[in-house]
Amino acid sequence: MRISKKKIISFIILFLFLVALIWGAVYLKKVVDYKRAVGETAFDEIDVANVSDGIYIGEYDVNFIYAKVEVTVVNGKIASINILEHRNARGKAAETVIEKIIEEQKIDVDAISGATNSSTVIKKAVENALKGEQ
Repeated sequence: MRISKKKIISFIILFLFLVALIWGAVYLKKVVDYKRAVGETAFDEIDVANVSDGIYIGEYDVNFIYAKVEVTVVNGKIASINILEHRNARGKAAETVIEKIIEEQKIDVDAISGATNSSTVIKKAVENALKGEQ
């Protein structure tokens, strides 16, 4: 029994279509999970005055965006925040949110316009650092 070239090509096209369909479904699920995780991110009020002086590391990951920060507390105030790692979609601009956090001495500051999700992830990483959570 001989299989024609037409059947082989049809089988290959069908196989590639199914692979692409499965890949697309997995990707869309990740996008939905990512958007849900960002949307459900909540911030606790942390009284920085009650945080001991020191250097704290925190991170937060929502699949497409990840941030790892180093927060330095001196005399009950956030003295500096260094971004150790920031994987982002298009949210590089969000890194300026650390200036707002230091200026206002609170975590839940306004997000950077156009980089809301990355701002949220960076802010949560700072919170996790100050709470001693990873």
